[in-house]
Amino acid sequence: MHKKVVIFGEMLWDCFSDKNIPGGAPMNVALHIQYLGYDTTFISKVGKDQLGIDLLDFVQSKSLDIGMIQKDESHETSRVVVDDSDKENIKYEIVKPVAWDFISWNQEVQKRVNEADAFVFGSLAARSKESSETLLKLLETHTLKILDINIRAPHYSFDLIESLLMKADILKINDDELMILKEELELSNDIEKAITTLAQNYKLKLVCVTLGSKGAMIYDGKQLHRHPGYKVIVEDTVGSGDAFLSGFIHQFLQNKPANEILDFACALGALVATNKGGTPQYDLKSIDNIRKSYSS
Repeated sequence: MHKKVVIFGEMLWDCFSDKNIPGGAPMNVALHIQYLGYDTTFISKVGKDQLGIDLLDFVQSKSLDIGMIQKDESHETSRVVVDDSDKENIKYEIVKPVAWDFISWNQEVQKRVNEADAFVFGSLAARSKESSETLLKLLETHTLKILDINIRAPHYSFDLIESLLMKADILKINDDELMILKEELELSNDIEKAITTLAQNYKLKLVCVTLGSKGAMIYDGKQLHRHPGYKVIVEDTVGSGDAFLSGFIHQFLQNKPANEILDFACALGALVATNKGGTPQYDLKSIDNIRKSYSS
C-alpha cells in the first residue's frame, strides 16, 4: 500500500509582465510527492474564475487529485504580481485576500489528515483568520506534522509561527528564515546552538535547514548532520527547495538515516535546478543519475 501524504496551503499564479507561471510552495510539494509515488492529497482553494480553472487543469495534467481543492464563490484565485524590471531587486506582491485565505474545515478533510502518514503545512497559508483556524483544527491529530515555514513579510506574525512550531514534529527552514527566527526568539548566533535550542524548546523530532547552493543540514536531537549539496549547471532554482522537502519526506517515511535523507533530498533539489520551472517531471532513475554523475 502506498503511503499517504497530505499537504495544506496555497496554490497561485506568479504573474510576470509577459506570462503567468503556476506556483506556491505547497502546490509544488504536492506535485513532487505525487511524482515520488505517494498517495497525495492537496488541501487548498481556488476561485471560480478562469485562473482557477487553468490552475486546476495544470495540476490535473500532472495527475494530482483535485478532490480536496475547494472552490470559492466570492474570492479570486491567488496571484503574485512579480516586478522583475530590476533583475537585482525583484519585487513580489502577494495579493490579498484570495481564495486560499478562506480554506474551510470539514470532516472529510480532517479524515484525510488523520489517516495520512505525514501532514505538511506552512505559515503563509495561515495568514488569514479562516484558513488559520482550519489549519489549527487539522493539526489536532496524531499524524506526523511537518512544518515548512514560509516567512514572507508582511504576511506573518510570530504568535502564529510559535503556535505552528508548538504543533509540529519536524521543522524545515532555510538559512534566511533561521536568521529571522534567531533574532525574534533571541537564539544563539551559532547556527548549531540555535537549531538545538529550537528543537528543545518546541519538542521537535528533527530540524532541517536548507542552505541554498551550500547544501543542507539535519539536527536529529543528538547530532548535526551536514551535506554540501550537489554542484550542477543551474537552469532555474525555482522550486528546488520544495523538491528538497519532498525528497526529505520520501526518505524519512522510509526510515532512512539522516545522511541518506540529506543525500537524496539534495540530489532531488539539484535535479530540479537543472530544469526550467519548479515542477518538471522526472523519475527515481533521474535522481540516481544526479547522485552518480556529480561528486558531492
